[in-house]
Amino acid sequence: MHTDLSILRERSFLLLFSARSVSLLGDAIAPVGLAFAVLGMPDGSGTTLGIVTAARLAAQVAFLLYGGVLADRLPRHRVMVWADLVAGAAQGAIAVLVLTGTDSVAGLVALSMVGGAATALFTPASRSVTVQLVPAERIQSANALVQLSMNAGSIGGAALAGVLVALFGAGWALVVDAATFLLSAALLAGVRPTGAADRTSPAEEGIFSQLKHGWREFSSRTWLWTAVAQLALVNVCIGGGFVVLGPVEADEHLGGASAWAAVLTAQAVGFVAGSLLAIRLRPRRPLQTAVLCTLGIVPSLISLACTAPVAVTAGAMAVTGLCMSLNDVTFLTALQKHVPAESMSRVMSYDAFGSFVFLPLGLAVAAPIADRVGTGTVLLGAACLVAATAAVVLTVPGVRTLPYEPTATAGPDRPEPAPAAVPGSIRTTEEER
Repeated sequence: MHTDLSILRERSFLLLFSARSVSLLGDAIAPVGLAFAVLGMPDGSGTTLGIVTAARLAAQVAFLLYGGVLADRLPRHRVMVWADLVAGAAQGAIAVLVLTGTDSVAGLVALSMVGGAATALFTPASRSVTVQLVPAERIQSANALVQLSMNAGSIGGAALAGVLVALFGAGWALVVDAATFLLSAALLAGVRPTGAADRTSPAEEGIFSQLKHGWREFSSRTWLWTAVAQLALVNVCIGGGFVVLGPVEADEHLGGASAWAAVLTAQAVGFVAGSLLAIRLRPRRPLQTAVLCTLGIVPSLISLACTAPVAVTAGAMAVTGLCMSLNDVTFLTALQKHVPAESMSRVMSYDAFGSFVFLPLGLAVAAPIADRVGTGTVLLGAACLVAATAAVVLTVPGVRTLPYEPTATAGPDRPEPAPAAVPGSIRTTEEER
């Protein structure tokens, strides 16, 4: 563990680590604050909340591919700074509307779309900048530490969100969220990449030409696009189940904002546990591990569907958090190790685009469908869909056999031969940490 944590001595990586911690503190506050701000409006409902969150995600998806091009053309940490500033301004404006009682669905939708676009510019850069700050052999440890910092922030954020909403109202919770964006931007401004070149794609090349190149890198890897297709459906289930129907269930059956904050806090604890585990573990089959981890979402969906007690739902969400954290770290590390550095941000943008392209639809239709067939039926259907997609994707040979380390003989869609070991075993030797 000492060897893994020593990368925090690097000033630029420490700043990134701190910025992501602050950012996730705000991200944990935002869903609770926004959800209860919308539900507290005169015409607020689960459907209204779905529309607002879907608008944000639609803008995020629309700008993701451009965000990938921008992050391969410009210094990635600077792209992240400007994106944080725009997102902070948008969230601050939402807070003002809520505090002054002038909030409307149209205003929340418009500002949420601005925030979603800023997130789209931030995401590809944030997922690829780590390779410029740490040695290649320590990328997974760095990814896990960044994930840990994000998740640690989310623990305090989820608990703080419930307190802020309960004591001061949703508007002040959103003010705190806006402030975290600005603090994150200040920290990221001090990052100085020392690894790979900070501009990896020639600015003279046209945007569409760069997008085509990124698409070729993405689509030539069957293991990649099939896993992303699975995540697209899984994210629909997560969005509809946890973002829209979760707060509604909490408001109607579990005890309101404080109960939902407790459930999200348990999920955040699971996130931290998963990040700590990912610092040390080296799955021989990282993509197979990532796909199996999506099954950890199923217990939470079933708990919500059955209106289980808060303690049971919180326990299930802790398992979900652990599995989602392992999924993110192992999948991200596989991309960083098997995709060329010069096109990494664009591939990351196609990954994010594919993963979230259907999420706005899921957010928008979850409540209307639940009104017709029942919330429990929708949540149980989501649980079945998550399990079914995992089973299908695991039939793809590349997903099952993609190794941890690439070799010179392997092509984009031809994974290296498996080393002689038990499939799914974990590497824990010191030289592999």
